[in-house]
Amino acid sequence: MPDYTLPEKQTVALLTLSAQRDFTLPGSPVRAAGLGRAIPAMKRLVDGFRHQGVPIYHSVRLYRPDGTNVDVCRRQAVEEGLRILMPGSFGSELIDEVKPTSGTRLDPELLFAGKFQSVSDQESIFYRPRWGAFHDTGLEEELKSRGVTTLVICGFSFATGTRATIYEASARDFRIVLVPDAVCNSTEDGVRELGRMGVYLLNAENCLTWLTGVERPGEAA
Repeated sequence: MPDYTLPEKQTVALLTLSAQRDFTLPGSPVRAAGLGRAIPAMKRLVDGFRHQGVPIYHSVRLYRPDGTNVDVCRRQAVEEGLRILMPGSFGSELIDEVKPTSGTRLDPELLFAGKFQSVSDQESIFYRPRWGAFHDTGLEEELKSRGVTTLVICGFSFATGTRATIYEASARDFRIVLVPDAVCNSTEDGVRELGRMGVYLLNAENCLTWLTGVERPGEAA
């Protein structure tokens, strides 16, 4: 019988979620937990996928100062002056560990228009207006146009963007690998619950071994 959840490395892409400075800065109201573990693991993943020439997508959040595009749970705070993920700000930019070059900067106008900002031959950035990377974005069409069947997911934060994106990807029949050591704010129970959806769990080193070698992934979460 076919295994419809088994990751396929010949048609894989890496997706980073909200790997932005505001989630790492001391004193930030949205600073993520577990950065000391997650950021080095994310860097290893991104570097390894780049070396293999695999497509990489960076999904980012941007909040308009008037709060019109902000999630309802944070909208009032932004309306009243909370300044996080502001277009053009230092805090909205990708963390240095995942940037393709030190000079890479977001293009808010292009991103708000729903376009993918190409930053290298196999790498691009896109804006998502809500937690999940598929909600009101062109990600599904982009992935299918490139024949991608499997998503490897990492980033900030498990409770919101990561989990929402996994649900959305599963609903669209993508095969999913979650890299727990490259995700912030996760819990062991929360990660293991994803097994009911056929999500595979691989730490960063095992994921890169799978990508570059012949090993099959282990069982789903």
